[in-house]
Amino acid sequence: MKVENFIFADYCNRIGYSGNATANLETLTALMRCQLFTVPFENLDVQAGKVVSIEPTEIVNKIVYKPRGGYCYEVNSLFAMALTALDIDYYFVGARPMFYPARRPKTHMVIIATIKGEQYLCDLGFGSYGIRAPIPLNKINQTIQQDDDFYKLFCEDGKNYIVQALVDSEWINQFGFDLYPHELLDFMPANYYNSKNPDAIFVKQLLIVKYNPLGRKILSGTRLKKIENGKTYFEDITNEQLPDVLKNEFGLIAS
Repeated sequence: MKVENFIFADYCNRIGYSGNATANLETLTALMRCQLFTVPFENLDVQAGKVVSIEPTEIVNKIVYKPRGGYCYEVNSLFAMALTALDIDYYFVGARPMFYPARRPKTHMVIIATIKGEQYLCDLGFGSYGIRAPIPLNKINQTIQQDDDFYKLFCEDGKNYIVQALVDSEWINQFGFDLYPHELLDFMPANYYNSKNPDAIFVKQLLIVKYNPLGRKILSGTRLKKIENGKTYFEDITNEQLPDVLKNEFGLIAS
């Protein structure tokens, strides 16, 4: 995805990456983790009553230069721009969130990147139990540890994959996907759904997630949850405290 206002050096400065710019797995992993640890998953625009823009130049302006965060279409699109700058092959696929009690449409977007003929699942925008590093698609039915989190990738028919996360000692389905390539514009209906449908979780409540090597911070509605070294802490947030929490905990200024 080539975007006229995307400058790789500015992107690296935004996410705090100072390593080599090489099309290899080491760089792919480092970039993903740096972006994940600096760019929050957030729905402030939805909560402000806006339809989130997934126009690429506006994604760059919002995340790199404001700076803000975003949800899956935004943060994964930004990552795709970096992959293009490095000449790393990739494509988008649609994914079905699976932790809801009822079956949902494929409203999530992930990336399949290819390094030396090997395909890797990359995702920087799934929220509280998203993956933390690329997962090779050939690593099937194995426990995968990333920091203190554990994941599994299932595929029984060679076509349909399911990502699971270990949550409170139980393996929980997170999302399922196949390898049918999508374009960014294919996600316009799903983006509108997530921006405006009253049944969408992003419409129902404020949701912000920011990862770090020791865990994650999650602001869900008015409750701040911090997970550090396997321990969980909760704090209720008032409307008066919210601006300071956004700034100090997530590096965000609502606009």
